[in-house]
Amino acid sequence: MTTIDDSSALHVPARDIPIPSTVSPEAAANLALRSMVGQSSNGDFDFSDLSAFPSDLSDKEAVAALLAVWDQAWASNPESPAATNFGVAAVDISDVHVEHAKFGDVSVYIATPEGVTDADRRVYMTIHGSWIQAGGEVSRVGAAQTAKALGVRTWAVDYRMPPFHPYPTPLNDSVDAYKAILERYQPGNVAIGGTSGGGNLALALLLRAHSEGLPMPAAAVINTPYVDLAHVGDTFKTMEGIDIDVTVLGIFTRPLYLDGHDPLDPYVSPILGTYTSDFPPIMLTTGTRDFLLSDTVRLHRKLLASGVEAELHVWEAAQHIFFGGLAPEDLERPAQARRFLDARWATPPVAAESAVGV
Repeated sequence: MTTIDDSSALHVPARDIPIPSTVSPEAAANLALRSMVGQSSNGDFDFSDLSAFPSDLSDKEAVAALLAVWDQAWASNPESPAATNFGVAAVDISDVHVEHAKFGDVSVYIATPEGVTDADRRVYMTIHGSWIQAGGEVSRVGAAQTAKALGVRTWAVDYRMPPFHPYPTPLNDSVDAYKAILERYQPGNVAIGGTSGGGNLALALLLRAHSEGLPMPAAAVINTPYVDLAHVGDTFKTMEGIDIDVTVLGIFTRPLYLDGHDPLDPYVSPILGTYTSDFPPIMLTTGTRDFLLSDTVRLHRKLLASGVEAELHVWEAAQHIFFGGLAPEDLERPAQARRFLDARWATPPVAAESAVGV
């Protein structure tokens, strides 16, 4: 890794960045809200007061107490877009049937939209982001949101989380859930995906599956992935103060997940992994105000150079978790993903003789 002297940095004067006229009114309203209140993308937590964070992250009880407060607020707003793979809150999930299942130590919420029958053998496995939140009730709601947004049966992995379960537990739980899916569905009808930290876990899962000789899924949908925990990408700096999610990620989420582990481990920073042409097609999404824009773009270039079929979709003015789940742009992303998946799932859907109905 090349070291650059800080004296060569570009010094940019303070300036106001207007809301562009090129986005929907709903997206513009969300950008205005976030610029005024300095909140996280789900609108529940104000991270401008950093004194709320425990000064000693090794005090796991104190960390867990703060996370419990956040989780309670999140669960009281179950339509929070952060619960879903695609940041979509504007969907009616009353007609989605959700079951809870356990496979070893990992919990999974299995959501089936109305009209999807057992004969439809397609399944999407979503891994939620945050690493430290979005479990339990939020994971259940996220399963329903994702299933409704995509129109396909969805497994949402409710992996164990820090502070008591840092890396590698979330990845191990995700791999175990994937193995459980493979026992029930043909890999050609399986797709996986995740957003932010969930995108990290989905990519690390692919790397693990490849190294362990597991069948690869038909495709992956990776939204604004956090794939470089060394934080060397350009937009970690250029989006500072623009995309407010970068603050809590760097000072709180990242160290809790790592728990002292080497950030240069490819299973921790999947941008450093080895990809080959036998990896599945991957769709990547990000936005022009996303602090993980660099991670997403760098990953796209690496996948293409490795012979992996990869698409990159960039939305105008979108921050890390887009526009609060209520803008037309938020609904475009799962529609784009469904078109991508429809072209890659087995056709017609395969009903394996050994498959167990879910």
